[in-house]
Amino acid sequence: MSLYIEVDHDRHIDLFVQDIGEGQPIVFLHGWPLNHQMFEYQMNTLPQNGYRFIGIDLRGFGKSDKPAFGYDYDTLAHDVKTVVEYLQLENFYLTGFSMGGPIAIRYATKFANKELAQLILAGPAAPSFTQREGYNHGMKKEEVDGLIEALQSDRPAALKDFGEGFYHSDISEPFGEWFHSLGLEASAHATIACAESLRDEDLREEVSQIEVPTLLLHGKHDEICDYAFSEILNEKIPNSTLLPFENSGHGMVYDEKEKFNQTLLELLK
Repeated sequence: MSLYIEVDHDRHIDLFVQDIGEGQPIVFLHGWPLNHQMFEYQMNTLPQNGYRFIGIDLRGFGKSDKPAFGYDYDTLAHDVKTVVEYLQLENFYLTGFSMGGPIAIRYATKFANKELAQLILAGPAAPSFTQREGYNHGMKKEEVDGLIEALQSDRPAALKDFGEGFYHSDISEPFGEWFHSLGLEASAHATIACAESLRDEDLREEVSQIEVPTLLLHGKHDEICDYAFSEILNEKIPNSTLLPFENSGHGMVYDEKEKFNQTLLELLK
């Protein structure tokens, strides 16, 4: 079932949500600058095994509305809260991939209710995507500024270059074209604004506040979000487990999709 859910009544902003299957729900938050379709191989598997797949297109991305503002982590996480409440989800799992990771973390620390059962962070762009004092992991802020300038100059080319290091496995040319097209479905202003949020936001002080069990999944060959991100999160999140994906880059949902899917199924059981 596909539906639109209003997350801002004053500005009439709707998010597109793909809701497939029955049973225990697992919500997916996509990475930058993609949409829920990046989880195609999970969308195919989970409903067939008795679970409910819920994929949200964040505002500005995919088929969701694309307002001028609202691309900070607080607003994006509050949007998730509104969707969860509208669907009246119970005992649900929340999976945040890449940029979806810090949004899932902010949801868990600020907006979650007792129905959030488990957090799954896959290649998360957290606790900070960029380097800071006392934190030498990730891109330099100047590098993100360069990416933003490239987006402003030639967004299709910039996204193609960014996507070159996404997968560790060999992908077909048609798959690469399809993957590239997902990023182009996003609005230019949302793509840039979320890049600024990735550059500027810092969750190092709040990750210790996560109260639900957390599973960290991370590709050992990740060229976009350092594997060290999840090692740090594993140290700071009280009830967390880190599972490395030895043959994956950033895109473990495809690089090792069988392992990724089986991990989710075993966790849901």
